[in-house]
Amino acid sequence: MAFFDAFGVDLVKLGFQVLNFLLLLYLLNRFLFKRVFALVDERRARIAKGLEEAEAAARDRELARAEREAAVADARKEAAEMVARATKMAEDARTEIVTQARAEAEKVARRAREEIVAEKEKALGELRGHVAELALAAAGKLVGREMDAPTQRRLVEDFLAEAKPDTKATS
Repeated sequence: MAFFDAFGVDLVKLGFQVLNFLLLLYLLNRFLFKRVFALVDERRARIAKGLEEAEAAARDRELARAEREAAVADARKEAAEMVARATKMAEDARTEIVTQARAEAEKVARRAREEIVAEKEKALGELRGHVAELALAAAGKLVGREMDAPTQRRLVEDFLAEAKPDTKATS
């Protein structure tokens, strides 16, 4: 006690002050600190929940972005396939049209060649007839008399036989 007297401390007052302090600490703890700590814990929980929700939202955004990119990639792939199909169809149509045009041109050319050959044969036939008439007329003048039909026929056939190689050489 001498120690306390040396500093001028009254033990009774010190005891009441310690008791008051402990009582105040008990009351603050019971009515104030518990509520404050409960509010702090509640706020900490809300913040943790908000962070979790933010992370979930970020994951959802990332998932949605990946799905969007996959959808865009699928759409591009489908568009490329459609373009490829259209190109192939156009190429097939072009090939078919070219083939038909070539066949038609070949038909027209073959028909033209046949017509040319027919016209040539017709012209040669007419020419032979004219040549035969001229030959008969010339032969009639040379002989000075009219020939009978079998003699004319024989002369024309002989003449045509001789003239045939010449006409083929010129054609």
